[in-house]
Amino acid sequence: MDQRRAEPDCNNSINPVSLYGEFTLAGNRKVRCAVSLTERDLIVQRLTSAPVGRNKVMLSLKDCVGCRAYREDDNADPAAYLAAHFYPLRRRWMSSGVSRQRAEHCFRFAALQDPRANLEEAEKWARAVRERSVRLQSLRIDGVSMSALSRPSRMMLLVNPQSGKGQALTLYNNHVQPMLSDAGVTHTLVITERQNHARELVKEADLSQWDALVIMSGDGLLFEVINGLLERPDWEEAVRTPLGILPGGSGNALAASVHHYSGASLVSTEELLVSCGFLLCQGLVAHMDLISIHLSSGPRLFSFLSLAWGFVADVDIESEKYRHAGAARFTVGTLVRLASLRVYKGKLAYLPATEDDHSEDEGSGNNTTLRCNSQASSLAPSRDSPCQNTFHNSCHSNNSHKVRRTESTPRRSASKAPGGPPDTLLPPLDHPLPSDWVVVQEEDFVLMLAMYQSHLAEDLLAAPDATSDDGVIHMFYVRAGISRAALLKLFLAMEKGEHLATNCQHLGHAKVRALRLVPHSPKGTITVDGEVVEYGPVQAEVHRGLARLITG
Repeated sequence: MDQRRAEPDCNNSINPVSLYGEFTLAGNRKVRCAVSLTERDLIVQRLTSAPVGRNKVMLSLKDCVGCRAYREDDNADPAAYLAAHFYPLRRRWMSSGVSRQRAEHCFRFAALQDPRANLEEAEKWARAVRERSVRLQSLRIDGVSMSALSRPSRMMLLVNPQSGKGQALTLYNNHVQPMLSDAGVTHTLVITERQNHARELVKEADLSQWDALVIMSGDGLLFEVINGLLERPDWEEAVRTPLGILPGGSGNALAASVHHYSGASLVSTEELLVSCGFLLCQGLVAHMDLISIHLSSGPRLFSFLSLAWGFVADVDIESEKYRHAGAARFTVGTLVRLASLRVYKGKLAYLPATEDDHSEDEGSGNNTTLRCNSQASSLAPSRDSPCQNTFHNSCHSNNSHKVRRTESTPRRSASKAPGGPPDTLLPPLDHPLPSDWVVVQEEDFVLMLAMYQSHLAEDLLAAPDATSDDGVIHMFYVRAGISRAALLKLFLAMEKGEHLATNCQHLGHAKVRALRLVPHSPKGTITVDGEVVEYGPVQAEVHRGLARLITG
């Protein structure tokens, strides 16, 4: 090794070289390389013969997750080693597009006879690489809507081994554990054993031991974790614990949303896992909206993804029998349900978002609505209404929420409420709505879907304009009368987020701050974050930026 402080590169004043050295490759000592470190890149140039076009590699420090110095166990070898771990975007071998792929570059330091001196030099390079990588990430931090995890980070990683195809532990061993090791992230693996295990654990855990809670599963496990955090006496602090998501289930909607927010092109399956793992290692934390959900009975729930009634909820729950097929279960479930399309009766109302909510105007052009008047009380369900009786669907997901019947209590109090912030927009569920709400005129629906993230599944971009903390609920509904072909066309367009551009006359869309749904059909399915909840009247309100989400 011949390492020295380099003079600034006069031809590259924007990105000058700060460190320079000549090393050998750890795997082939006959290959010598000139390595330059700038504020943005690690540049490796082979000094020995190399194929044309492959003698120089420029590695962006934005793609670096970690760098470490070490010595091998051989005491006779005085050399030290520098391993830098990158996950750059590269073209796929067998298909078009790009995805993140692991690239390790390992160099051997042996210029000095003193092993400690060689190790000190390697550690100096490792620190410099890490510091510059972190510095590039910090340029994205505004101190208000985004922050960064402390380094080195300590994470609790909860894995549901039964989620999806049942391969979560295999994926952890093949991808996640090596990546976290590359990044120097200390983590404790917790394998969930039963329904609500994660909920109980985080409700009682000493959260000061962890910088983040990471969930590797479908979306149901995160639903448990969030509600467990908000059931704690110290919920105000607990809910600000950064949450990470790694896809290990069938839907993986939040993981797909986090990937989408990074600006990367569409990926799926293991490529999505690698992308989300990379973003997790980057450690940037954004705010995330949570939505409070009120049912006819039982405690208030908190949701991070979706509220669904009708077709979408039916497909989600009825496709559980095809869980072994992974994400393809939803395709199969959609085709099965299309063959026997159902119509649901009910009343839907919402409080529109305004410019003051930092939201765009309602833009579907398909809404047929009436302003609330004295008849709005029809959205206050009668105590004799058949939808007051709990209907338990025969197909439940692994983490279905069990509800208990309790008396309703007023929700408009501005005082601090136990178990989460107070709702200021919602009257009690059995009371009439305020006059500034909008009532949808139709009462026959195929579906209602309220989204607060961009993706409904890995391949369904349901709310293209959504961000993790935009402070609005993206509400969609499809009126009865739509043909099977037109509904299938909508879902095919949703794969690219183009369903609103189809100008379907049966599709309604609005950006809202709160909503109320009162089903009139005696049976049906309602899901929150893909989990079955009590069937009956439901209302929801958005709480902007309440939680924290690691988005990289």
